[in-house]
Amino acid sequence: MSFEEVLFCLVILCANIIQGITGFAGTILAMPASLHLVGMDVAVPVLNVLGLLSGIYVFLEKRKHVLWREVAYIVCVMGISILGGVLIKSALAGHAKVLYVTLGVIVIALAVKGLIGLFLEERQGESIADPETGTDAVASWETLAENPVARQRDGKALKDRILVISAGVVHGMFVCGGPLLIGYLTGRVRKKEEFRATISTVWIFLNGLLLGTHLIQGIWSLTLLKIQLITVPFLLLGMWIGSLLAHRMKQRTFMILTYVLLLVSGLSLFLK
Repeated sequence: MSFEEVLFCLVILCANIIQGITGFAGTILAMPASLHLVGMDVAVPVLNVLGLLSGIYVFLEKRKHVLWREVAYIVCVMGISILGGVLIKSALAGHAKVLYVTLGVIVIALAVKGLIGLFLEERQGESIADPETGTDAVASWETLAENPVARQRDGKALKDRILVISAGVVHGMFVCGGPLLIGYLTGRVRKKEEFRATISTVWIFLNGLLLGTHLIQGIWSLTLLKIQLITVPFLLLGMWIGSLLAHRMKQRTFMILTYVLLLVSGLSLFLK
């Protein structure tokens, strides 16, 4: 393994430690640094499979709580828009700078939104996110679901469609559509177990679709497969360490750290 690939594995480890503590940001936190270290052709397919494995892990534990109607709707809509994202990425293959800047803008926006959300929660005396909210969430799903502003019905149907379609496009390009999908699910799923089980099941289908697309495109090779196999233990170790730390340290501190890291990572993409 090259030095860059070793650092890539460490990034996966650290990102999933944060994932285990805060309940979100594993893939989107790992993506910017991974792009710098191993490039898009390695980072996107490898992190996609790791997200697929994480989804299977949670599904096996929470499968009784899956809301299959939501899964069917999301998979159908995002499945089509994911293919659109793949086509956009392919069309911009010779313009990597545009792709990096696009992801940078998305990451920075999510980081700023998260920090503002934490600040508002502190002022309003609201609780912070639970460690088991789901994959790649932007904020506590319970907090958002209970927020009357987030549940306003004016234009809600159109907003929901835009969120799900956008999530698919972003996921097809960068495997980072989770935060946008959270924006849709927070207003529809109130129970924590159902939320986590449902979104994890969605990633099994969608990341599986993306994996199939990558195979058809001929992205995978023996070298990439070797890197993938090496990264899996770092994913599992990170999740395990994070789950231990979640019970011993203040989660708010790590949430602030996560958003700050996202902000720095997003800014770094402008220098790529």
